[in-house]
Amino acid sequence: MSVKVDCYAGYRGEETPRRLEVDGRRVEIVQVIDRWYEPDLRFFRVRGDDGLIYLLRHGDSTDCWELSSE
Repeated sequence: MSVKVDCYAGYRGEETPRRLEVDGRRVEIVQVIDRWYEPDLRFFRVRGDDGLIYLLRHGDSTDCWELSSE
């Protein structure tokens, strides 16, 4: 599922997610629980201010964020 993500922009561009918008609902990210990298992909397991845990995936070549199920 596509999702809008606002990030802290570091040396790699959009580096760390700070908030996301899903189904018209804005969620602040209060904790990055885990992150890992694969060729051309970055993954983030985060906790939102709503208490839910989200798995986000960013494609470096497509510059698109997706919300994956856990």
